[in-house]
Amino acid sequence: MARVLKTAPVSMASDPTSGAIAHWKHGALHDVVEPMADHVIMTYPTGVQRLERRNGRSIAIGTARTGVVTIIPAGSSARWDIPGSVNVVQLYLPHRTIERVAGEADMSAPRELLERTGHPDPITSRLLISASDAIEGSAALDALFRHQLNDLLATRLLAAHAGSPAIFQPTLGGLAPITLRRAIQRLHSDDDTDVSLAALASDAGLSRFHFCRAFKESTGLSPHAWLRQHRLEQAMKMLRDTDDSVVSISAALGYSSQTAFAAAFRKLTGDTPSDWRRRMR
Repeated sequence: MARVLKTAPVSMASDPTSGAIAHWKHGALHDVVEPMADHVIMTYPTGVQRLERRNGRSIAIGTARTGVVTIIPAGSSARWDIPGSVNVVQLYLPHRTIERVAGEADMSAPRELLERTGHPDPITSRLLISASDAIEGSAALDALFRHQLNDLLATRLLAAHAGSPAIFQPTLGGLAPITLRRAIQRLHSDDDTDVSLAALASDAGLSRFHFCRAFKESTGLSPHAWLRQHRLEQAMKMLRDTDDSVVSISAALGYSSQTAFAAAFRKLTGDTPSDWRRRMR
């Protein structure tokens, strides 16, 4: 995409098991986008711009704006004509992710997704923007968050952009106590223990889809939200009981920068780490 868009992404994160997400700000585009191996799902955080896509059989015209999505199924090729600048988040989602989520939800996966150009879907749009926002911060937290969001996005695509709507069978019940304790022990770990959704689900002997549902049933929080709360509780204890600098606390808890740590801390408490420390002492 960098060659076609003639710029580098503002930010990008990738995972071999879940695909990649990138935030781009690019200028006018009049070029053919060759077929891609993954499905590409796009949304537009800000701005308004005309979109035109030609694939040889049809012409699709839409508007890039907040709350809409564009979907390019894997293997599709088209010429794009976009007359001005665009602010866009793109998710590159492997078809195997959709097949896995469909299998975990006891339904059949579609052979392909529907093509969309500037299609209204505020739910998918918000999920994509949330995934983009989690590119920088605590590596373990952000990776876990993106894994969960990718599964949510795959579920949403199956329900709203796969031809006939998918029907998911609800299942009830939380994790067994011993399974929940094992999951929490893994999330509690302060070393380099794998806290990915795949590892947590494998420990529990469940699919990722069913593990997330059961974990939330048991704790009231998603695995990502639980880990975020745990890390920030650790931060509060360190700020209150030690003289460690905010920078060292941020690094100890796995945040990529003091800025990312401060933003997460303020979102939970309403204070910066330094202000909170002064108020608690």
